[in-house]
Amino acid sequence: MKDYKSIYDEWLLNPYFDEAAKEELRGIAENEGEIKERFYKDLEFGTAGLRGIIGAGINRMNIYVVRRATQGLANYIIKQGGASKGVAIAYDSRHMSPEFAEEAALTLAANGIKAYKFDSLRPTPELSYAVRELGCIAGINITASHNPPEYNGYKVYWEDGAQFTPPHDKGVTKEVMDIVDLSKVKTTTREEAEAAGNYQIIGSEIDDKYIAHVKAQVVNQDAIDKMQDDIRVVYTPLHGTGNLPVRRALKEIGFTHVFVVPEQEQPDGDFPTVGYPNPEAEEAFALGLALAKEKNADLVLATDPDADRLGVYVKDERTGAYIPLTGNMSGALLCEYVLSQKKERGAIPADGQVIKSIVTTNLVDAVARSYGCELIEVLTGFKYIGQQILKEETTGYGTYMFGLEESYGCLIGTYARDKDAISASVALCEAAAYYKTKGMTLCDAMIAMYETYGYYKDAVKAIGLKGIEGQEKIQAIMAFMRENTPDHVGDYQVLSARDYKLDTVKDMSTGEVIPTGLPQSDVLYYDLSDDAWLCVRPSGTEPKIKFYYGVKGASMEDAEKKSAGLGEAVMAMVEKMI
Repeated sequence: MKDYKSIYDEWLLNPYFDEAAKEELRGIAENEGEIKERFYKDLEFGTAGLRGIIGAGINRMNIYVVRRATQGLANYIIKQGGASKGVAIAYDSRHMSPEFAEEAALTLAANGIKAYKFDSLRPTPELSYAVRELGCIAGINITASHNPPEYNGYKVYWEDGAQFTPPHDKGVTKEVMDIVDLSKVKTTTREEAEAAGNYQIIGSEIDDKYIAHVKAQVVNQDAIDKMQDDIRVVYTPLHGTGNLPVRRALKEIGFTHVFVVPEQEQPDGDFPTVGYPNPEAEEAFALGLALAKEKNADLVLATDPDADRLGVYVKDERTGAYIPLTGNMSGALLCEYVLSQKKERGAIPADGQVIKSIVTTNLVDAVARSYGCELIEVLTGFKYIGQQILKEETTGYGTYMFGLEESYGCLIGTYARDKDAISASVALCEAAAYYKTKGMTLCDAMIAMYETYGYYKDAVKAIGLKGIEGQEKIQAIMAFMRENTPDHVGDYQVLSARDYKLDTVKDMSTGEVIPTGLPQSDVLYYDLSDDAWLCVRPSGTEPKIKFYYGVKGASMEDAEKKSAGLGEAVMAMVEKMI
């Protein structure tokens, strides 16, 4: 195993690496820490594939790391006998996204695998759809989702349209890691790839079919037809991929007053109006809220750069203020709306299923139960929701009704197998129209849910720990908590402790241990007294450790008080470990 310094020297000397990369590396020659950070390890696959800072080095996103990842994927595809099916490739508005997509396509072509590459930027859910529509064995999406501008990423999808899961994720990762000499990776020219029939540009023909599926998820067109001129929507794509598909879908189903934030309309990898292009962040809505007040909008929508996540603010008519909905709130609201409309039409089968990640609000459990649907819990990462859809299809049991995760992502139909902010945007506008026919706003609908099911309040604390030392600290925290299960967290008693890495669920009162039933993952979950819970996991996409928690109150004030208390207890616990 070569040390980081020798790999750095190799990059400087090997003619395979381009002069721009070498010049960048010469610029850090006196910075031992930076050299180590770039070369001490290979950029790893997380819950969403590769993701890292753009730059030269094996622990950075660059054309050589992309080629290597693609060569590993190609090797795995060939061993699986799927080379003849091809691979779909999409990319977002980030720096180097077009270049990385092109390099991936050429490496596939050099291995005799046809690449179907979109002609320009496209949202993540459309890539998921394209994989299945084109009958591909896999898909590649070049995106770093909502990360800061210096990042880019590489997501791998399998033939079911979901991000790859076991055994394929481990199989591809092994093939990638077996490539120790980056200069031996295959590539070719576009001319040669096209001549061999292994490079094809795709575009509008996939767009049309994808948008048709998004529109097909509408469950109450009558409500839209009645209120299409009365609903006013402000939308921002945050300089990403959502602009054209969101506007097109809303226009085609009938909404006539959709106002796009002009400063954030055009794709721009610098994300100049936001430091962090994340619809979870308050700053992402500053310009949208200003426009909403000017236009008297009913709701404000924001999609992240690859348009799989949707953030929303809704107007409270009583105060005139715009209220943010968390991913848990908007997801639960959409789940309630979709199921209520389908129940009214007799469209909920006996084997209907609602699927959520383990860190998503328990409010969804209550909603699913009320409509007679089975609630299925999966690990964090929408790929596991996609995996459950595939299980339904292959076993013949279970009808997918709705799927969501707390990180601002949901999916209504099964045409795609990743969260879809295009479809969610359409559904929220449709819900706004429906509730308006009842004299209600989305804010009113949210309050009505709480009054029906209980006042659930969910939150997350994220601790950023960057670099080598940060990763070591994250692992140390997980190890300590794994070995020292608390009996209380604040005022709450720990009733049971789930360890998804060890596949155990321990009843703290009896000591009984049963398996989790889910794949292995470095996640700890504590069921607490009084319907509360806490979950701890390292982020799969960012250098953070996350503490998710939830409570149920008798009123909103009670829920907020309980949530604040549990949050303080969690942070007090964390401070002792950092």
